[in-house]
Amino acid sequence: MAGLGVGIGWRPELDLTIERMAGVGFVEVVAENISPARLPESLRELRDGSMPVIPHGVSLGVGGAEPPDPGRLASLAACAAALDAPLVSEHLAFVRAGGVEVGHLLPVPRTWDALRVVADNVRRAQDALPVPLALENVAAVFGWPEDELTEAQFLAELVERTGVGLLIDVANLYTSQVNLGLPAVAALDALPLEHLAYVHVAGGYEHDGLWHDTHTTAAPQAVLDLLTELCCRATPPGVLLEWDDEYPSDAVLTDELSRIRAAMAMAGRAR
Repeated sequence: MAGLGVGIGWRPELDLTIERMAGVGFVEVVAENISPARLPESLRELRDGSMPVIPHGVSLGVGGAEPPDPGRLASLAACAAALDAPLVSEHLAFVRAGGVEVGHLLPVPRTWDALRVVADNVRRAQDALPVPLALENVAAVFGWPEDELTEAQFLAELVERTGVGLLIDVANLYTSQVNLGLPAVAALDALPLEHLAYVHVAGGYEHDGLWHDTHTTAAPQAVLDLLTELCCRATPPGVLLEWDDEYPSDAVLTDELSRIRAAMAMAGRAR
């Protein structure tokens, strides 16, 4: 994954913006929002112009007790093939049980029993995909009461057992710090960053003492500071800005990418 650079999440509302922007190294598209057989013209042009396009799943549910659905895996595999993607990313999340959809990316119980189940689910997904898989830490608004491992320990054990890549969302680490009191820098120290695939950066809002990871505003400085901390510990292959609604002007998005580059450069000066 070396050399992805700084990227942005592709959305239909941003297609022309992304095509116009200078210095975009790669894009990421929500896999469930596209059809591999009928890719949007913008994505085809980016792919054909040799820009890496990464399908990002939101509904696979490797954190559940049931094995990943073969149909969802086949769809992810088809997206990867159609986009000529270097990898597929998904969330380490619980999303359904017994056919009932939660409607949110919930944290998994961080127990040794859950780890065994999740590791098996991850291996099944890896076997079904034509490219490597990377898993993302989620933005949590609650934690399970009987957790036996921290999130970083759980991810480290999962990497050890499966070799899966890591998509570290520093905004989600910040969310867990604000909402659950889990120190984000300590998590960075415990994560096996040598398995880093790429990084997410995003903004959100605080409301009634909770941080909501909305992807609708500029990243707070605290999130960019965490990016700097991560870059002091490892060189991320890529860093991607997520912006999912309330889309701003081209100038605002360009400034956000510049803020990301500045945060990364600050780590280089610190080293």
